[in-house]
Amino acid sequence: MNAYSPFKGKTGLKRIWNAAQYSLDGFKAAFLNEAAFRQIILLNALLIPASFLFHISRAEHALMICVCLLALIVELFNSAIEAVVDRVSLEKHPLSKIAKDMGSAAQFTALAIVFITWLIILWP
Repeated sequence: MNAYSPFKGKTGLKRIWNAAQYSLDGFKAAFLNEAAFRQIILLNALLIPASFLFHISRAEHALMICVCLLALIVELFNSAIEAVVDRVSLEKHPLSKIAKDMGSAAQFTALAIVFITWLIILWP
């Protein structure tokens, strides 16, 4: 048993089942509580199917999809950072602002990667 957390003691299929449930809970929480997450979902719902319309290599197609999913992952981390900062304190603090701004900067960078990747692959 893990001395740090009572949730770390599960093994085998029970651990996998619990991990899947926690992941689904995380997706649900992000979707219900984070407008930015819903916007990234909408962007992916448009871009990923659109990627099938282009005559490109399989590697390019995979890359176009991967960068879209990367933006989703970064938004989940950004939302998690914001939730933890707000859990600690809702009062304004310079370190809280730095943490939230860095999360936002990470998401901006991820979206720039999507834009640049798609532009490079699709530019004639």
